Amino acid sequence: MSELFRSEGISKHFGMCQVLSNISFSVYSGEILGIIGPNGAGKTTLMECMTGLLPFDKGGIYWKNRQVSPLLAKKFIFYLPDGILPYAEQRAGVVLRFFQRMYGAEKTELNRLIERLELSSMLKKQVYSLSKGYRRRLLLAIGLLSPQPLLMLDEPFDGFDLRQTLGVMELLRETLAGKTLLLSIHQLTEAEKICDRFLLLNTGKVSAIGSLEQLQKQAGLNGGSLEEVFLAIV
Repeated sequence: MSELFRSEGISKHFGMCQVLSNISFSVYSGEILGIIGPNGAGKTTLMECMTGLLPFDKGGIYWKNRQVSPLLAKKFIFYLPDGILPYAEQRAGVVLRFFQRMYGAEKTELNRLIERLELSSMLKKQVYSLSKGYRRRLLLAIGLLSPQPLLMLDEPFDGFDLRQTLGVMELLRETLAGKTLLLSIHQLTEAEKICDRFLLLNTGKVSAIGSLEQLQKQAGLNGGSLEEVFLAIV
């Protein structure tokens, strides 16, 4: 696989508190890379730094081995934060059709996402009135309609039950023909099922990166789940 995106030495302070320290990793074309770690590890802050929502103090980001500013990176990266409500007063169907036209996506693709994410019954409801799970489905549909080749999702399975989570995992896998995914996930069981590689983040530092098999070797374990590996490494 060829390198698509790279973070090199990203560091970030809030006052006297260092929340990210020398974060370096690569994302390869066509993979699903999971950023995993406990609450407060710096997962969301890292994504916000890489997409220009927060300025970082040191380091750089690279697209296809060329250094770019976060502003320019928006041409290649679509970031879907956790908990946003786009056009909350509008009906869900209106919002989806707006983004479909804005992104130049085919109407058939929008209809496919509506069906796969089970949004049909929600299209006439205002966005603010949707439950947490349906809000998440709406945001996922918007993200999957976007044209950028690298899709960053913050907690994509939050608010889903097991059946819904498995359905979304299958849908995300189907997108890999045209997109690469970077997912911030705190549920290690879900991460193990969907991700090809893992970036283990703890207290703002990279503890390890690799496939589950590679991480097992780094942890000195003969097998073991992602949760067992994470606890052994961090």
